[in-house]
Amino acid sequence: MDRRAFLGTLTLGLLAAPLAVEAQQPAKPVIGYLSSRSPTESADIVAAFHRGLREAGFVDKQNVLIESRFAEGHFDRLPELAADLVRRRVDVIVATGGTVSVVKAKPVVPATIPIVFAMGGDPVKLGVVASLNRPGDNITGVSFLINRLAGKMVEFLHDMVPKAAVIGFLVNPKDPNADADTREVQAAADVFGQKLVVAKASTEGEIDSAFATFVERRIAALLVDTEPFLADQGVKIVALAAKHALPAVSQLRIFAAAGGLASYGTSLTAANRQLGVYTGRVLKGTKPSDLPVIQSTTFELVINLKTAKALGLMIPPSLLQRADKVIE
Repeated sequence: MDRRAFLGTLTLGLLAAPLAVEAQQPAKPVIGYLSSRSPTESADIVAAFHRGLREAGFVDKQNVLIESRFAEGHFDRLPELAADLVRRRVDVIVATGGTVSVVKAKPVVPATIPIVFAMGGDPVKLGVVASLNRPGDNITGVSFLINRLAGKMVEFLHDMVPKAAVIGFLVNPKDPNADADTREVQAAADVFGQKLVVAKASTEGEIDSAFATFVERRIAALLVDTEPFLADQGVKIVALAAKHALPAVSQLRIFAAAGGLASYGTSLTAANRQLGVYTGRVLKGTKPSDLPVIQSTTFELVINLKTAKALGLMIPPSLLQRADKVIE
């Protein structure tokens, strides 16, 4: 071989070497992240998911890729968003941002793709899993039981506004837990001899109409149901409650932080951190059927004393002592 031919062969070999090494590197697994909420309003739970994922040894864009889809409160978009992730051939689908995400995604996702969820409703009663210990061939997750606390919130509301004879309940009829939550709130209101006014809202305009109903029916206090759309509209709801001088409570801590009177529920960030941990375990090869559904058992009571004073309410000292956080 002459010198010129040798140099040409050497150059081609050097150029091909990096390509060969690159071709040998395994492809990064892909997570399909599906949420019924908006990315802005759910930034805290997205960050918590990433923390859990890091604990399991995965970092976005380093050794895993995340394809995110947010329905931004439009629940009817969830099946198509889930189908889009299936077409993307993701390795696992994470369904969070409310019970509705996994309820809408499960019928669309084939059994070959694992699903890991975080939801506030009862996954067994809603048919999401067969049982908590043996959830199913391709599905498991975290149940943070927040939708079972509606009745408890009525009790707290009664303690803080004992003279409230008529209370309101704001609920999104499109949420899978809506009927069960309404029954629970009604039963709790009956215990305290309170009349319950239920108003439904799944759009911003319907929230305004709901408050017009509450004012017309002269409710003295308000319970806001826990679900993705109403959570994303928390600032608007708190502002309307303040405008009409209505003590308002919810199960979400962010509601009290935004100016609502109080909140009582499990930590969404803790649940979504665990969601990240479980997702990492699935990516490492653990079958979802071998991962029991985790149930959150730690509850937080947050009281906004600043809002209470603005409403002229005296919060019982015993309740303040029970609070995990008092906002002053």
